[in-house]
Amino acid sequence: MSNEIIEDIASKHLGKAGDGTRVDPYKTPDMITPDLLVGVPRVLNRTQYEIDEEDLPFVGLDSWNCYEFSCLLDNGFPVSGLLRINYSSDSKCIVESKSLKLYLNSFNMHKTSKTVEGAIKFVQDRVEHDLLDILGTLSVDITLHLNEGDVKAPVHDQYIKLEDTVDVELVEFTRYNEDPDILEVIDSTGITKLSSSVLRSNCRVTNQPDWGDVFVYIEGDKTITPESLLQYIVSMRKENHFHEEVCECIYKRLHDLLQPEGLIVTCLYTRRGGIDINPLRASSDELVNQQAISLSENITRKTMRQ
Repeated sequence: MSNEIIEDIASKHLGKAGDGTRVDPYKTPDMITPDLLVGVPRVLNRTQYEIDEEDLPFVGLDSWNCYEFSCLLDNGFPVSGLLRINYSSDSKCIVESKSLKLYLNSFNMHKTSKTVEGAIKFVQDRVEHDLLDILGTLSVDITLHLNEGDVKAPVHDQYIKLEDTVDVELVEFTRYNEDPDILEVIDSTGITKLSSSVLRSNCRVTNQPDWGDVFVYIEGDKTITPESLLQYIVSMRKENHFHEEVCECIYKRLHDLLQPEGLIVTCLYTRRGGIDINPLRASSDELVNQQAISLSENITRKTMRQ
């Protein structure tokens, strides 16, 4: 039943042309239109993985890079840049991605301020106000970047890429629906840091593929074999989920199997429609704060596929 509710909510814009307004579904509004935003309750995604909303097994955030943001100065000059949006994984809702794109597009012809500095403040304050309402959270971290600045690695460096460790030509990949039974636990002497660029899942409504890179940090006396972790990531290939849900699913499976001292799962998805979504889930705020994507004021380096 929860899947049907999610798809009904998300289909307000997904799979449809334009902004879905009754007057002209093919025209982007010339004025800021917060009614375009669609919130999807997180609890609907979490029930099937036995994630308790009142006792989450993780902390974390969803980090969004919106590359096609623009608005106008009062004299009509366009101010364009990268809008970074971060909000906590304990928010009541996520924002559906196409609805966010349509909402941000409604800034394109809106006159905001006489000065560039004033425009930046207007945008940051207005987007924060409108998202707070739809997300059901206490804070949203917003930064409009007009210059490239200092580009940082989004997560810890020195991850070992699974495709470089596993002889993929000798391993059988036969399961393409998520299956935690694939994962094999072994003893560990410390920290495991593994990544992969073969993550693929699919949009809940349109069934279009979503591509991403996944980073897994495990600290404790047990870990997962590289072969089985890679097989497990491949098993997402026919799943239909939101990006945030995929990240939480991987985290929950590893958390339940290993009961680790420290755990981070980060999924850096490729951009679609000028926006990429990067969910991060971790076992402590300390681990979250060590990642550059935890602050919207940071511009983070992209992977090759992003």
